[in-house]
Parts: sequence; C-alpha cells; structure tokens
Amino acid sequence: MSTAISPRNALPRWAETLRQKYLAGEASTFVLYRNVFDNFLVAGTLHNLQSFLVEELFRDTKKHVVEVSLERGIRQLNGKASAALTALTELNGEDADLLPKLHRLEAQMRSEQSTAVIVPYADALLPAGDPSFMAQTDRQTYLVFHRWSLDKTLTSDDNITILITESLGALNPGLLSNPKVAAIEIPMPDLETRQKVISFFAPKLAPEQVTLFSERTGGLRTVQLASILASSQGHGLSEPERRTLILQLLQGTPDAESRAATLAAITAGMTPAEIGKLIEPGKALPVSDPNAEVLKIIHARKREMIEKECAGLIEFIEPKHGLASVGGHENIKSELLAIAKNLKEGNTTLTPMGLLAVGPMGSGKTFVIKAFLKEAGLSGVALKNFRSKWVGSTEANLERVLATVKAMGPIAVIIDEGDRSFGNGGGEGGDDGTSSRVIARLKEFMAETENRGQVLFVMMTNRPDKLDTDIKRPGRLDRKIPFFYCETASERSQVLLAVLSRYGERCIASTEELLALCETLAGYSNADLEALALLAVEAAHNQANALNAAVLTAAALDFMPPQERDMIEFMELLAVSETSRRSLLPKRFRDMATADIQNNLLAARKRALAR
Repeated sequence: MSTAISPRNALPRWAETLRQKYLAGEASTFVLYRNVFDNFLVAGTLHNLQSFLVEELFRDTKKHVVEVSLERGIRQLNGKASAALTALTELNGEDADLLPKLHRLEAQMRSEQSTAVIVPYADALLPAGDPSFMAQTDRQTYLVFHRWSLDKTLTSDDNITILITESLGALNPGLLSNPKVAAIEIPMPDLETRQKVISFFAPKLAPEQVTLFSERTGGLRTVQLASILASSQGHGLSEPERRTLILQLLQGTPDAESRAATLAAITAGMTPAEIGKLIEPGKALPVSDPNAEVLKIIHARKREMIEKECAGLIEFIEPKHGLASVGGHENIKSELLAIAKNLKEGNTTLTPMGLLAVGPMGSGKTFVIKAFLKEAGLSGVALKNFRSKWVGSTEANLERVLATVKAMGPIAVIIDEGDRSFGNGGGEGGDDGTSSRVIARLKEFMAETENRGQVLFVMMTNRPDKLDTDIKRPGRLDRKIPFFYCETASERSQVLLAVLSRYGERCIASTEELLALCETLAGYSNADLEALALLAVEAAHNQANALNAAVLTAAALDFMPPQERDMIEFMELLAVSETSRRSLLPKRFRDMATADIQNNLLAARKRALAR
C-alpha cells in the first residue's frame, strides 16, 4: 500500500486507521474483528468486507490479492494471475494440506512482491487454545503467520496480511500478543453512517425522516437496514407493489398518498399479511406525532432483528409506566429522578456506570427499575436466561451482543437475579471455563469508562452476599439502591392506590378507611399488596359491587401472605449493608452504627440459613 488510495472514494475510519498504521510501519499483519459480516457503502457501491478490501482498499496499491481459507484453499481475488499463482490455485483440488501451499505462497510473495493475503474466518485456521493440545498442522500454520508478521523482508516487499474474525477471543492468543500484529475493530454503523445508508436505500424519504430513522436504528447493521429499506429484488413484494397494497388499505384515510410512500419504503421483506397487521385503515395520523406510525414499524422490526442477531440472549424491555406510577419509595424515586435528569441532559460526569438494586423479594425492584427506564427515556434490554443460555455459548455471541448494545446507546442493560449469574461459586459447571470467560468479559465491558452515560448496567438481587465482590466495586455497579417493604400505613396505602390506578380500577374507599386497613398490613411486601388489590378487584367484579372499604377489608382477611420473616430480615440487613447512601435507608436503619449492622446481619444470617 505504498500508493495512496484514490481520493474519490473516502475510506471508513477503521480502514483509514489500518492504512495509516501500515504506512507507518507499525504492523504488516492486521486482525479485523467485530462487525466483519456487514456491508459497507462506498461511493454509491455496496461491498461486503472482502469486496471492499479488494476493490477499494487494495485496488491501486497491491499487485496481487489472495485469499487463504480452510474451505477453498488459496485463490486469486484480483486481476490476471501469475503463472506461479495459477499453479498454486490448481493444487486446491488435489492437495488438502494447506501448509505446503502457504510455503509456496510465501515464495511467490518474495519473488513478485506487493501481495495482500486475506484470511476470512481466521479463527478456524488459527483457533485459540493451549498449544500443547493443538494438532501439529495447526501449530505449523500458526508459526507461518507468526513468522510472516515479523519478517522484515516480507514487510519491505510491500506485503500485507489481513486476518478476519468476529471475535478476538476465538483467535490464537500468541498471534494477538505479537507486537507486529495490530487488531482493528470494525464498529457497528454510527449515526452518520446510518444516515448515508438510509438515504441510499430509501432516497424518497424526506431529510427529516432520514434523520429521525437514523436516530432510532442504533444497533442495526447495514445489512439489516437494507432488509428494512431496500426494494425487494427477486423475492417478495417490490416497493411499487407494497405502495399499491398500502394505498388500498388506507383508502379514504387522510394523507394516504404520503403515508403509503413512506410505509412502502420501510416494509421491504414483509408479506402482505404482515403489512396488513401494521396498517390501521380509516385512522388518521396523530397531529402531535405524525411519524409515530412509521417509528412503531421500525421499532418492531429493529427489535425482531436484534433479538435474532443476538441468538435469543437478550430481550427488549418496554416499560409502560414512569415513576409517577410507583407508590411509596419516595427516597428511591428522588434518587432515580436525579439520575434520569443527568442522563437526559447528557451529564455523563454525574451518571453512574451501573446500579445495584438490592432488597427482599417483592419489594418492587423490578417494577421501579423499569419505571426509571421510562422516566429516563432509556431503551432497555435484559440479559436473558443468563446462566442457562450463556454458559456454553461462544465468546463470539457475547461480542455480538456487546457490540449491538454499545451501538444502541444510550441504553440500560438489565440483569435480574444477579446472584445467579455473577455468583461467587454458584451456577452450573462443566462448561470448559466458558462461564468464567463470559463473566470476565462482561466485567471488563462494564468497567469501560467510554460507556458512561451510554450503557448503564442495572443488576437486581435479593442476595448481594452471593455476588462476586469484584462486580460490586465502584466503576461497575457504583450506585447501590436498597429496597424495603413499606414502613407506614400511608406508604402501603399509596402502593394500593398506585396498583389500582395502573389497572384502571377506581377505589371509592375514603383516605381514612384505607389508612385504617393498611395499619393492619404491616410487613406486607409490595407484591403482597398488589396481589391483595387484584383479589379485591376480582371480588368486586364478581359481586358487581364498587371497590369500597368493605371489599378491600374482606380481601385482606382472605389473603395469606408468605411467611418468611427470618429470611426477609436477613435480606433487609443485606440491603442495609450494601447501600451507598444512608439517606436511602428507612429511619429504623439510618442511624445504626456500622458495627451494629454487621452484628445484626450475622445473627440474621444464622436464623435465616439454619433451616
């Protein structure tokens, strides 16, 4: 690459970084990783990675571009092959052993110079693992590439090697630790890239729509954007066909023509039945948000694609209620509202890296955290079935999830029952160390300072004592929020009313009647109060009565809450010992000396775990 790339085709930042590092002599072997299966838009042409390397990066700078792979052996990717390369490629069908072909390729590189070697799926050719357990041919192949990276003669002859892998962890670590090997991440498309891609695939969209869609499609690859926006080619309905169908569905609806044009542009790959489900004939667009219709479609398709892309390891969280729908927990709501304000204002300095919600079961952790996401305007995803689905999953899957999450920021990543996922010794074994590697990588990602304000980890648990201490340190889960059952009748009354309001039920009991009832409900969890409220609603409906004090009282007499007082006390004291601020504690714990907290905790542990 001694000659500059034609200025008419600007390179993506990662490709320009590669070029500069090569020209500076920093390395001659490069590992491209992360978003390696995407497409790249350059000067109006869409390339896959290999096509981009051959036709854009090496077009004017390399005499020969050669592919090396386990699947296809060695083959020429550009121009007219030399006699030596022709002879070499003819061996692919005769000799399955790649090693002698690599040696002959090396001889070719030394004789004719200016060769680029591209290795797709490099982790298959140079896998990670203990060298002592490698087959001899694997070790020899590794030695070839390691030696090439250090050979000054090969470097001075203008030769370059490109190794392509989705996950760095899947590649031989000895190669990665080589100082003459440079790893370059190919990131997910950023906002600017998404704008260009959307304009390319949907040129009829208005500029303001392009901007809006670009903002709402973070986490999607170019190939995924294409599947939403590109006209169908050979399969499915074309864009004109989709427009005609949508016009029929919208017949008589205001703005049918413009709506059909926009909807046709974002429904590529959808069947007529799927399109029909999304269209609401006769319904006008809301005046307040005319883009709500198309944003709903984009969100639904984005969700489907990302959940599929991440192999079912994450799921979207879409809370319906904000913190105004939370009864009680006034101190916690104030704390979360302050964090939400900083997130909305982009004040990353005051934004925690992560939150740890601790407290007994049924204290409202999950509901309050989801309400916080709504309040902060944060997208949310949950790490799903963590212990069962992630153990045994490949590191490549994890890297795919993390790259997607990072590209979707600002976002909250929710880990429920964190003690089961990050417990210090719990969980299933027999996974060849995959579990520990996955968790170690997650910890590393959680501590990356550039994620502050962009990726907020939120872990919930009622047993923080089971958590790996390292996960709870500042810089990962640095804000610890304790949850407790309601302390007063007034708080319990607020919870009951909030539950009834969420379900659209009207309570005609007076404030005094509710307070009198709630005085009898000491020790009830938020979950208990919700169950009681729904029991009362059911009774009122069955009796065709109003939801009054008598119905609520009868429900309270009938309801039997769980009896786990020793365990609840233990979990409460765990929450007290973990909190990062005394002001978040109930009055009965706020002034307790640290030594007393620990002594009481030890005693409660013995009682709770003695069974």
